[in-house]
Amino acid sequence: MPAEIALLNNYLIVGAVLFGIGLIGFLSRRNMIVMFLAAEMMLQGVSLSLVAWSRFHNDFGGQMLVIFIIAIAACEAAVVLALVITLFQRRGQLDVADWQTLRESDQPPFQDKPLSQTPGEQPESWPRLTPAGIAPDVPPEKIDYRPKV
Repeated sequence: MPAEIALLNNYLIVGAVLFGIGLIGFLSRRNMIVMFLAAEMMLQGVSLSLVAWSRFHNDFGGQMLVIFIIAIAACEAAVVLALVITLFQRRGQLDVADWQTLRESDQPPFQDKPLSQTPGEQPESWPRLTPAGIAPDVPPEKIDYRPKV
């Protein structure tokens, strides 16, 4: 394996690992600060991959895009810091579920749809177009399960 491809491979693996750790951290935590740090880790994983591809192709486009990503991350940090401070001042904790209480006074709280408990429920039917012309003979299993989308 040539050295350039091996180097690209290593950088892409590290970028994917950073993105994966950030994604797991974002989805598994409810603390606002930890979620923000996990989102920043995902951005850094993408940035590392962009720089690696830019170096591999001898083009500065990916590196310039990373500069913009860093600038947007700095702006995002300011906005998130303001939101975190507001939440902490109002509720005294940084749990994401507390955003539910920061709604307008005349708005009802958001309710998630409950999951159905009946295991034998039929799947929803696929959307159908209005018929035009002669309908072809299609077996029902191809209509219900769609082997190709």
